[in-house]
Amino acid sequence: MRKLILILALACSFSLFGQSIDTVAVRSAIERQLTSYPESTLQDIYKSFYQEHFGPGHIISDTASARRYLMSELSEMGKTSSPYFEPTGSQGDYVRVYLSAVADSLITAEQLLDAFVRSANSRQEPTVSWLEKWQAIVSIILANKMELEGFVNDLPLLTEAARNSQAVHHSRRYNEAYHPHYRIVERSIFELELKPFIQTINSKF
Repeated sequence: MRKLILILALACSFSLFGQSIDTVAVRSAIERQLTSYPESTLQDIYKSFYQEHFGPGHIISDTASARRYLMSELSEMGKTSSPYFEPTGSQGDYVRVYLSAVADSLITAEQLLDAFVRSANSRQEPTVSWLEKWQAIVSIILANKMELEGFVNDLPLLTEAARNSQAVHHSRRYNEAYHPHYRIVERSIFELELKPFIQTINSKF
């Protein structure tokens, strides 16, 4: 009961933030995620919009370690059914480029790494705070009665994470269902430097 009261209180406060955010685009992005990845939880929605808001800068410590981690992940990943790429969040400012594009020899690991590292430095300061955007996202989920496994338990934890601009991993449900392996690339870099080499039509997006 206390958790339900908290959610209702949060929903009322979230309505204050909608004017500066494209709520139609946000709703469409959430619906797209739930259709394409029905095992998604609130945590996975948080992650997608967080990646759009901050880009990959929170991931990279230095290029050498980023290269080692990429090569290790490529050597360990199994067969996946992921698309080669997909947008993050609702605006598509950043793109998830899946390692399957490298495994299938459409682009090289060095191409992806270079695009990934440069993308970390391309993000300009967002006009809306992350907490404000997160509150609007949750408001839209509540208003449209979108059902998400574990929502009641996840909401307080993720709202606290948003207050601290904290990144999160994919949920266990998502990882077990989809085995995601990707890097975040800024859209203009992706469009100019990577997309021309990815000739296969992306069936999901």
